[in-house]
Amino acid sequence: MTDASAPASVRRPGEPALTALGLAAPAPDPADASPHSFPDGGRWRTEIPSCEGPEALAVVLKESSRLDVPIHRISQGSGVWMLTDAEITEMVEATAERDIELCLFTGPRGTWDIGGSTRTDSGGAGLRARGHDAVAGCVEDAVRATELGVKCLLVADEGVLWTLHRARAAGMVPADTTLKLSALVGPVNPASYAVYERLGADSINVPSDLTPDHLTEIRRVSAAPMDLYIEAPDDLGGYVRMYEIAELIRRGAPLYLKFGLAKAPGIYPYGHHLRELTLATAKERVRRGRLALDLLARHGADGDMAPPGTRLPGPLNRFEISS
Repeated sequence: MTDASAPASVRRPGEPALTALGLAAPAPDPADASPHSFPDGGRWRTEIPSCEGPEALAVVLKESSRLDVPIHRISQGSGVWMLTDAEITEMVEATAERDIELCLFTGPRGTWDIGGSTRTDSGGAGLRARGHDAVAGCVEDAVRATELGVKCLLVADEGVLWTLHRARAAGMVPADTTLKLSALVGPVNPASYAVYERLGADSINVPSDLTPDHLTEIRRVSAAPMDLYIEAPDDLGGYVRMYEIAELIRRGAPLYLKFGLAKAPGIYPYGHHLRELTLATAKERVRRGRLALDLLARHGADGDMAPPGTRLPGPLNRFEISS
């Protein structure tokens, strides 16, 4: 959908039958559509999340070949520190062979810390890095991962994001490293979305309960790539938005379609005691991707996918880094 308004070939779910029954929906408003795209003109990319190690990665890559599911990015949630150098290297090499971006989570987070506030009803400070040492752990993870060839880092703290953006500008990590904001701290309004972009985020995960109108509001102030769980894990709400995909792309482009999995136990931090569950859910996430792509195709809305192998976000707005 290169044109901001949906082409005539695109139909909405159930549209012919509902129109015949006198229940046709109003035509989409072209003013609601995002005018933005990835640098190559593509409007959407794909991501398989929660790929926790080389074995799960192998399952994802095999299943994506079998089901013909193109993948732009594979992300991991347990953290760089939960992987050995050999495991990271194996994942880097496997994804590089297929020109897929690998994204690993950085450092300690508040929900695993000894601080008690995250275990209160209010949730306290959430996943943020508590204290200097937690920030240092995230930076340590970032330097180690990029030295091993990782090109994308997942971040769950504003201070860590700004610190890593400054480190990138200073050459402490490669200039083409991309920084992805976690769904667990995602912004819910256009003002905060724009702030995360200016702090250095190249890809911003928004909560999966945002409405199409919310996406339009965000797109009026920022062109930074957006990540959205089409199916969210239960701890993020368990939302399943398959039938909305075409409209989410129209409103939210440039958009990463994330294929999570509802009704599945959590696997962070991953270890071999969770092996069978992790491999089974990794395989099913790819199948969910196939279901989503088939649905887009049936509605004539599967055009304008960014070419496989693309990863950079294009020019973005940043706060000035003072010397």
